[in-house]
Amino acid sequence: MSTRKQLPTRRPGGRPPKPEAPRQHVNDLRPENHPDFADILENFHFSPENAEIILNGERMVLTDNKSLGIMRRELILSLGYERARAVLSRIGYEMGTAYGELAHKLRRDADVFESFETGPQIHALKGSVRVQALKFEANPDKGEFYSEYYWHNSAECQAHLEQLGISHEPGGWQQIGHACGYASAFFGRPIIFREIECIAMGHETCFLIGKPASEWPDAEKELSRFRAENYRPVPKAAVAKRRGRVTGIEIPKDKRTLVGASAGFNLALHLVDKVASTQTPVLFLGESGVGKEVFARELHWRSARAQAPFLAVNCAAIPESLIEAELFGVEKGAYTGADKTRAGRFERASGGTLFLDEIGTLSFSAQGKLLRVLQEGEFERIGGGQTMQSDVRVIAATNADLEDEVQKGGFRADLFHRLNTFPVYIPPLRERRADIPVLMNYFLRKISQTHGKSIPGFSNALISLFQRYHWPGNVREMENIIERGVILVEAGEAIDVNHLLMSSDRIHVGGYPEQGSVPRIRIDGKAEHGRNHAGGAVARQWLEPR
Repeated sequence: MSTRKQLPTRRPGGRPPKPEAPRQHVNDLRPENHPDFADILENFHFSPENAEIILNGERMVLTDNKSLGIMRRELILSLGYERARAVLSRIGYEMGTAYGELAHKLRRDADVFESFETGPQIHALKGSVRVQALKFEANPDKGEFYSEYYWHNSAECQAHLEQLGISHEPGGWQQIGHACGYASAFFGRPIIFREIECIAMGHETCFLIGKPASEWPDAEKELSRFRAENYRPVPKAAVAKRRGRVTGIEIPKDKRTLVGASAGFNLALHLVDKVASTQTPVLFLGESGVGKEVFARELHWRSARAQAPFLAVNCAAIPESLIEAELFGVEKGAYTGADKTRAGRFERASGGTLFLDEIGTLSFSAQGKLLRVLQEGEFERIGGGQTMQSDVRVIAATNADLEDEVQKGGFRADLFHRLNTFPVYIPPLRERRADIPVLMNYFLRKISQTHGKSIPGFSNALISLFQRYHWPGNVREMENIIERGVILVEAGEAIDVNHLLMSSDRIHVGGYPEQGSVPRIRIDGKAEHGRNHAGGAVARQWLEPR
């Protein structure tokens, strides 16, 4: 359903409003037609005796604006202008995505505008800024969004002005990041807001425009601020020294498969960037489906070995009797059936990177040989007596607790400590919900192109469900679910909840979780909400597909 709201208001500087595009509905944006604050105030709790301010179960802190201005100034002096801006933008983005989830929770039965107003109203209650909507056009089913806003009495922009004076650029860094994260989580696709005019630039009022990132001509400028790692090219001198090449390696934009904007994602990517230029083995930790191999490939791209082979081995998929031959090779006649000499993965990956997934499943014998490669850089084929030199970087991954396996005697302690030199933990998707809208949009575009279908976006009901869902299968599960939706939906339609089902025309979804509860989607195509511990009633409600 399309929603369009407009109040004719003159822009700062005397410019006329942007010409209207035809929409299905026109609604009045006068203040009396905005939702009230009652439902949000119910989620605010002040407890001076406990020194606590709580919003929706999360602790908040009341602070003075002067300290925020001083912090900004110190960040700029320590990090530089652009890096300080990126840090504050990322903080705002992460906070905004959390409020996007809250909007779906508090006003899930309201229209798009009323639900979306949750974020601006929370900003006003926090004393950050009074947001006045000038134009609001949204059709989530078609992936359409356009809005114009005034910011009145912006605390951040005032602090910027007081500490730094009149600037050539706007000062609402954290607030813009917040708006981008909030709208992206709300609509399930990357939304970019830009502060066109700002009191920190000498204008009378702050004025901003928001629309999908794909509709801005240079959205990468903002999107890059939400990433901790900016895909800097490998220094030419380092490449030439290590690999005898004369040019730096820049990851082609169309080859980037790592997408995300959460703090957990950015931290993992930052660690990858730090270790990529070394030869140190890396151990990726995390649940199944979080993207450990994708991060490993990114590390390979960032290293001086980027143009050499990258080979991946799933150790759990190869029988224990064959794993050593697969890794180290075999000489002709070494055992029955070995009718020819065959190179192993270490030889085939020479000069490049070998990724060993599910490394915890290796036999003790294979673990010992792997340890020798890591420590001495040499190995032998099965049935061979010749020692071979290894020029391979090893990256390992596991979803098991290797330290616990060491205690149980299931994994060699010396190999664990060698691999654990540089561990990189990738959080599960439920702990980095800021990545959900980015991943939704990425997979939708990728899968739609693969299947030759034009799919505009997701329904509000499905976006809300995705934000609440526990994602036990993580990023891999999301990709598979979206592919199912792309296959079942008709071209030109938005993917809705009913498109994810294979054996039912309804989805059984839970209410919003209590502490310690997680939503699940059962194999029969129905979703339920239940506790992740024994006992307790299961809260349920029916959500009919729209």
